[in-house]
Amino acid sequence: MKNTNKYVKQFFLPEGVSMEWMKKSYIDKPPIWCSVDLRDGNQALIIPMSLEEKLEFFTLLCEIGFKEIEIGFPAASETEYEFCRALIERGLIPDDVTIQVLTQARDHILKKTFEAIDGAKHAVVHLYNSTSVAQREQVFRKEKKEIVEIALKGARLCAEYKKKAKGKITFEYSPESFTGTEPAFALEICNAVLDVWKPTAENKVIINLPVTVSHSMPHVYASQVEYMDKNLKYRENVIISLHPHNDRGCAVADSEMGLLAGGDRIEGTLFGNGERTGNVDIITLALNMYSQGVEPNLDFSNLPKITEVYEKVTRMRVSERQPYSGQLVFAAFSGSHQDAIAKGMKYRLEKGSQTWTVPYLPLDPSDVGRKYEADVIRINSQSGKGGIGYVLETQFKLVLPPKMREVFGYHIKSISDHAHKELSPQEVYDIFVRDFVNLRDKLDVVEKRFEQTDGEKVKGEITLRYHGVEKTYAVEGNGRLDCVCKAIIEATGEEFTIESYVEHALEEKSSSKAASYVSIVKKGATYWGTGIHSDIMTSSVRALVSAVNKTI
Repeated sequence: MKNTNKYVKQFFLPEGVSMEWMKKSYIDKPPIWCSVDLRDGNQALIIPMSLEEKLEFFTLLCEIGFKEIEIGFPAASETEYEFCRALIERGLIPDDVTIQVLTQARDHILKKTFEAIDGAKHAVVHLYNSTSVAQREQVFRKEKKEIVEIALKGARLCAEYKKKAKGKITFEYSPESFTGTEPAFALEICNAVLDVWKPTAENKVIINLPVTVSHSMPHVYASQVEYMDKNLKYRENVIISLHPHNDRGCAVADSEMGLLAGGDRIEGTLFGNGERTGNVDIITLALNMYSQGVEPNLDFSNLPKITEVYEKVTRMRVSERQPYSGQLVFAAFSGSHQDAIAKGMKYRLEKGSQTWTVPYLPLDPSDVGRKYEADVIRINSQSGKGGIGYVLETQFKLVLPPKMREVFGYHIKSISDHAHKELSPQEVYDIFVRDFVNLRDKLDVVEKRFEQTDGEKVKGEITLRYHGVEKTYAVEGNGRLDCVCKAIIEATGEEFTIESYVEHALEEKSSSKAASYVSIVKKGATYWGTGIHSDIMTSSVRALVSAVNKTI
């Protein structure tokens, strides 16, 4: 990188700001939310949405809970105009939802805009003109006073058209390219517009402060917001709106700091769709609040459905790593992460905890419509015994002993590594059954009879099939499993000892099958087997036989 000298700082840190807002640690109440998906998001698409697609998306935004929705720039195209008319004429706008339309400060555009919203119960007319140094000097080649006059002309025309409007009209003004505008000039032009509209408690005005292009770190934008908050006229009757873009990847931070610094309202989009790097992602912003215990007043409890509709109508794709929404954001492949999550979930269950503090998961996946089984623990060559054990336990009720979990964990990691792929929970289970459960290919117990002697010993008649040959063995042992063990040693001529034995029911009812886990030591090596059967004795025998078969 050798061209840094051609870049200059295009932002202005205002004087006289206190930055007291930096002492706050979190946002304690939600802002007014305004979705601009159908304008900012739509104009950024390679193929803009059709009328029917926009109607479907509008319905989704209402279901989520947006009360203010910017639906487009009606004077810009017939599709935009027809969409606005369709919403009004078909009665598709809920009574508690306000539509918002964008307009430039030109008479014929304003005329078309007010025609488009005729009949709406409540609409926001969003007037804008660009104010930055770069735009003034390079695009408009006008002085400050001429830029102010453009805004004032538009404000006066809006006021005139409002007199004839039937529904309730709220005005919004944006000094577009605000972040590249001198703070004093941004204040001057906004106050001039406010003097025309004269906001009251009953008729408030929205002053929108867009990060049209992100030039600075978030605290600079927040300081600009604080400056406007402290110095705007009619402040008690003005709603300060924030509209961050994401050029520097700071849109969420700009929004959060801007709200702390005096902002009242957020304009953004689902998944951050918008021109260039996009707008602020309202899902991320809202769920950041939610994960701090603050109700955002938007419903993202079914993110998979929201993602599906969004991808269909926009033809865009939600990244696998998109905060909260991405397919992999709750997934843990790392063994240490999986172990911590599994233990955290178990701890929460044991304690009956009503709070969420599970390691590595800042949000409960079920709160946004995700499933632990499919989304949290993902198995590949990086996975560990804790995660693999968690999958078997939570989905298939198999509680492997710790040492067996370690053995099986390495087994799964090796299979995934050689296959170069992720293994689904069902594949993990199928491998476990194939390689450890009820193995009877070389050795099998065909029949077993036991008799308790006068002492503590047990006599047994054990019929074995070994390499296709059946033979019955009369043995005596300390218990039934010990009898089977002695019969197998006699049949195979190979010595081994039982190292451990664990069993548990697979369901909480009397007819439940039992799972038994046996490890044996033969010539210094440990082998594991599992038996599953409705009879606990048969289950334990099959576990022993499975372990022995792994040695042959």
